[in-house]
Amino acid sequence: MVTTPRDSFDSLISENSNPQITEPEPPSSPRNVFRPFTDTINRAQALASAALTDDSEFTYNHNIFYDDKTTIDWMHEFAKERQQRRIAWDTPGVRGQALRLVNTSRRWIILIGTGIAVGLIAACIDITSHWIADVRLGYCQNAFYLSRDSCCSGIATNDPCPGWIEWSSSYFLRYMMYTFICVICATSASVLVITYSPHSKLSGISEIKTILAGYIIKGFMGKWTLLIKSLGLGLAVGSGVWVGKEGPLVHVACCCANLLIRYTSREHNEAQKREILSAAAAAGISVAFGSPIGGVLFSLEQVSYYFPDKTMWHSFVCAMIAAVTLQFVNPFRTGKLVLFQVEYDRLWHRFELVPFAILGIFGGLYGAYFIKLNLKYAKMRKTTFIKNFPILEVAILALITGLINYPNVYMRLQPSVLLSYLFQECNASTPEALCNLDNWSQSVALLLSACGLGFLLASYSFGVALPAGIIIPSMCIGALFGRAVGILMATWHETNRDFFLFASCPAEGTCVTPGVYAVVGAASALGGVTRLTISIVVITFELTGALNYVLPIMAGVMVSKWVGDAIGGKRGIYESWIHVLDLPYLDNKDDEPVPVVYVKEFMTSIDDLVVIQTNSSDHVNTIDSLQSTISSCTFQGFPIVNQDTILQGYIFRSELKFSIDKALLFDHLTGETECVFESRDAEDSSCLLLREWVVQAPPTVTSSATLQLVSNMFFKLGLRYICVVDKGKLVGLITKEDLWRLFNSDRLKTMAVPILGTVNDESRQGLLHDDV
Repeated sequence: MVTTPRDSFDSLISENSNPQITEPEPPSSPRNVFRPFTDTINRAQALASAALTDDSEFTYNHNIFYDDKTTIDWMHEFAKERQQRRIAWDTPGVRGQALRLVNTSRRWIILIGTGIAVGLIAACIDITSHWIADVRLGYCQNAFYLSRDSCCSGIATNDPCPGWIEWSSSYFLRYMMYTFICVICATSASVLVITYSPHSKLSGISEIKTILAGYIIKGFMGKWTLLIKSLGLGLAVGSGVWVGKEGPLVHVACCCANLLIRYTSREHNEAQKREILSAAAAAGISVAFGSPIGGVLFSLEQVSYYFPDKTMWHSFVCAMIAAVTLQFVNPFRTGKLVLFQVEYDRLWHRFELVPFAILGIFGGLYGAYFIKLNLKYAKMRKTTFIKNFPILEVAILALITGLINYPNVYMRLQPSVLLSYLFQECNASTPEALCNLDNWSQSVALLLSACGLGFLLASYSFGVALPAGIIIPSMCIGALFGRAVGILMATWHETNRDFFLFASCPAEGTCVTPGVYAVVGAASALGGVTRLTISIVVITFELTGALNYVLPIMAGVMVSKWVGDAIGGKRGIYESWIHVLDLPYLDNKDDEPVPVVYVKEFMTSIDDLVVIQTNSSDHVNTIDSLQSTISSCTFQGFPIVNQDTILQGYIFRSELKFSIDKALLFDHLTGETECVFESRDAEDSSCLLLREWVVQAPPTVTSSATLQLVSNMFFKLGLRYICVVDKGKLVGLITKEDLWRLFNSDRLKTMAVPILGTVNDESRQGLLHDDV
């Protein structure tokens, strides 16, 4: 028999309306989950609000404390949200209307504020990184703070600009200046990250996925993280290191939303917070690609864990506000949200599906081997002396990157500028090397060399102590390869117009558009490394604005995912890094079959647990004994049993510690004070009553339950732990982290797999065995 920690929400609310409650009830019991706080709890809340800061040990949330590196109680948070709505609707008069207006408008204020903040920050990052990238090559004579585009406004890209001055007429000195600025900017970003905010490194998407699944990571979305991530991102992207800003912008957006939640609401609901963070993630992708719809789909497909229908609408509004804000600032002075927005006016031909499929194969191969090589570098970084010198590692990487980038005309460009050139049809602003089919061999050689070197540099750069994304570098690598294939196809057509495959091409003019191949290659590479599908197609479509090219893009992404899954498995780069970072993330979208394993084979036995025994004639709990229990172990909670090990309840470590500290501080109790977990008929001032902190009906299963049942309970009920009992006696415990470690270890493969129904021992009869 499986019991849940709480009854239905309706019964909880209806029973809460009883005004005769005088005895403190446990926060998880049906009579007390939504009970108004007593004076003692109000004092505790005032203490927590006044004393707890960003770096405090606990997050106070009504009767729930969440330690760092623990998971939230989804059922409690959803129930609390429903109760808040009920209170607002039951409050009569003007006060009730005002309360309903505040509850409704608070979320929209946060979403709109997040969109505006993300748009402004993204514009600042774009301006900064674009200027640094240009300064590596020269400076504006009239105004040093202007980028080349602003300095040479109105002048074509290939035409000389008298206002823009290169650092020297000597190739060697220009080479050295480029490399020097690359090293200085990348190292500065690394120093900021290591010194002030270690949470700011990497893209942050892996951690955000885990947070949205209910995990708590203190400080990951704080104000220092936002500041350092924004500053470091501009420096890192502008330095020329093969990292992108698109993934980190998701982290920046979630930081903005988290800070607005913190400063606009006194009471935080962790479930509501995660819905808002899902919407904020969509805003981050929206400003990165100028793709609001693609941002919503990216949040749904990649980032979000719990995504109800209302979150879809919230995500769209937040993404739209962010895109409009970025459009209003117009950081590139082109009217475009990103530099690589393009439009095509030519149609594609059926024979091109074959090279498009080849690009999909390349994208899948790239994604599979990129992840393998990147994880190998990550393991090397953790197990060798390199881990002790993260800043030096970045400096050496930047030096090598600068030395490799500059000789290749494509690699020395900023990634967004490179993509804009690769995506373009041949026109006056396109570099001549991309359109000169007479010298196609040199162009293809440069493109393929840039593709190979970029693959090696990007696979190592993603993982160093920098704010770093992998989306744009992957798109650049795919676009380089795609443009090379496009040039080969265009050259083949120009030299063999009478070939039967080109029968549908016009007799005169251009038949093959190499820029389309670059777009398909970019989408395929991104799909291979992230294992995403729909969101990539939509983002690419919004970038090109050409509905005619949706089918080629879909074909490339589809083949890319098939090849990537076949060679490297279904984990994309972000899921792989979740395992590198050792984050307890249970993927609720995983469709892998769960083996038949019984709970007793993987639970933590009672012999390895620390339990609290209720008071009896030969055992008395005191404040000192409970403090000794807390300090003697690192368990996040303690089952409560009687002297016969019959399960009586469960109490979390953080709540037990807080209640004891509060009693010592406010109630002036001593260490010899008796602590009582069970109910008493009357208040006893000489005892510390802890029943209100005890989960009276913890979730339980029998030891003969299967792994499939337990995993479904964790996935669908959002549980933090499950007690294992046989005939009411506690025999073990399972936590969400235990289940995660089991799924990600080789132990599961070696366990015995009995056939269901073959075990008939007495332990499987359950609580009703004596009555049968």
